[in-house]
Amino acid sequence: MRRIAFINEKGGTCKTTLAVNTAAWLAREKGLRVLLVDLDTQGHAGKVLGVDVRTLPRNVFHLLTDEAVRLGDVVQRSAVEGLDVLPAYKEMADFPVVVAGDARRAHRLADRLRAAEDAGYDAIVFDAPPSMGLTTRNILVASTEVVVPVALTYLALDGCAEVADTVRQVGEAEGRPELRVTKVVPTLYRKTALATAILERLKAYFPDALAATPLGYDVKVDEAQSHGKTIWEYAPKSRGARMLAAIAAELHGGPAPRKKGRTPKVA
Repeated sequence: MRRIAFINEKGGTCKTTLAVNTAAWLAREKGLRVLLVDLDTQGHAGKVLGVDVRTLPRNVFHLLTDEAVRLGDVVQRSAVEGLDVLPAYKEMADFPVVVAGDARRAHRLADRLRAAEDAGYDAIVFDAPPSMGLTTRNILVASTEVVVPVALTYLALDGCAEVADTVRQVGEAEGRPELRVTKVVPTLYRKTALATAILERLKAYFPDALAATPLGYDVKVDEAQSHGKTIWEYAPKSRGARMLAAIAAELHGGPAPRKKGRTPKVA
């Protein structure tokens, strides 16, 4: 099972936009059963999919901290066929404190998501918080690959290099040599001299991982999110939809036969 994490310790890099729409594209275009896992206290991944995360009695925090809570108690269906979301909210801020005494605190997420494969999911997509603390370490331990969205702004390259170094360190410490940055996705792209210069530096640093399509600004993407929809539900013919589809296809690795649909049985 592929487990794709969207990670950058800097905020405002379009992590949630890419995570949600990539997960939706995998479900819509490839017929995969996808679980989108939100670990950010803002709960934006759930909100973007139309889930009122503020009123849910349980979310990912309760799954991670209460053995009595099962995956099926927390997972929410989305309007996109084949795409479910494991929502988060403000309680996740307390996660590092609650599990501080647990020797396996960095493995909580991986341990609790073992039920996802039995439930029939083909892929898990993680939306990480903008930090490199315990929550993000849990995501790295639970992932098979990392995608780094990089806003084309000053100091962006330094932040991206730091994420790549952290991924390498966690992989070595946890005995996960296969864990690596598979894609670096430029975001907030505008045709400026600075953006072009940063792109060239990214190409030099990540010649095999840099995504061919940068994510530029399109108001339709923001509008879709404000309506609790993916770009394909809201504006499927928009420029934003074309960019996000191209990025998702590259992350997927090229065309693949559409799988027959099946309903996952969440444990």
